[in-house]
Amino acid sequence: MLSFQLTDEQQSLLSMVQKFCVSEIDPVIGSFEEKEEFSKIIFKKMAELSLMGMMTPETYSGAGLDFSTYALVLEEISFHSLAVAVSLAVTGLPQNIIGTFGNEEQKQKYLMLLAQGKKLGAFSLTEPQSGSDSAALKTKAIREGNYYILNGTKCFVTNAGEADIYLVLARTSEDKKKGISAFIVEKDMAGFMFGKKEHKMALQCSPTMELIFKDCKVPKENLVGKEGEGFAIAMRALDSGRITIAASAVGLARRAFEEAKNYSKIRVQFGKPISQFQAIQTMLSEMAMTIEASRLLVQKAAFLRDQKMPYSKEASMAKTLASDTAMKVTTDAVQVFGGNGYCQDYPVERLMREAKVLQIVEGTNQIQRMIIAKEILQ
Repeated sequence: MLSFQLTDEQQSLLSMVQKFCVSEIDPVIGSFEEKEEFSKIIFKKMAELSLMGMMTPETYSGAGLDFSTYALVLEEISFHSLAVAVSLAVTGLPQNIIGTFGNEEQKQKYLMLLAQGKKLGAFSLTEPQSGSDSAALKTKAIREGNYYILNGTKCFVTNAGEADIYLVLARTSEDKKKGISAFIVEKDMAGFMFGKKEHKMALQCSPTMELIFKDCKVPKENLVGKEGEGFAIAMRALDSGRITIAASAVGLARRAFEEAKNYSKIRVQFGKPISQFQAIQTMLSEMAMTIEASRLLVQKAAFLRDQKMPYSKEASMAKTLASDTAMKVTTDAVQVFGGNGYCQDYPVERLMREAKVLQIVEGTNQIQRMIIAKEILQ
């Protein structure tokens, strides 16, 4: 049964994560954002706390957490920094894929290093001409002897440049979906280069760059699963990724709500705190309700995944509701702050900029609604 009460182990873990965020993230994250610099020191310290491989089994140096607990941890980290949470979740994606579809040699060679935090991971599917239509990707992988030769360009790759291990989807035949395969590509492989670094609206300390492959030689042993299984592998990974984005959206929305609530108690107009005005109370109550509804849907999707039950619909629902909620809550939080909310002296303007990307990544919310409709109309 899905429980609404945290276990003692979950409470202990979340308490540790919260203390870590307060002491190690809050004091420095603003500086990393301003410099557009990846926060290596934060990830090094997270590795020391076994937070880099939370979903990976203990056999491969991970923490072996269930997905429900993983989602709660990401929510808490996102409350303090969405950029850190996103980079952490993305290095978890190749772990999920290699752990599920990889062979024992790949797990020993790559999975353990990722889970230990000795290597950072990235996931690469999107291309300039294939975003929502993922199966339209053009990057090719042609088998030549003991190698696959990769040629093409990937874009919007989180952790690019900083990551050491990349899970890359490439075309091995002309079949639109069954012609896509998954490969493990290492940062220092010949023919693998980095292109343009994106200067984004927010999440400046979570790097986003192009990947360029020019006759990149990838050993045949780095094929994950079989040829032609890549699209199915990617779609399963994205279902999990949508839950992590939803959990992160809940954490971000919680932060905006807390900032707005606390500010409304100290901001005085017409002789009393604005929290006493019905219009402000209505905004705050709507924030609280939608955040709680989003969290419950996230936990349901995570619960279904943990129980090995179908969860694609619930993952899309959670991602859509939670990210739309984050956008609405942060926008309303800026409104509660008034003119101050538009200034960088207060955190809500940053939270509002960060929220927007959550409606886009891991499949836009328009695509999520199509997925949901397909599921409910079957």
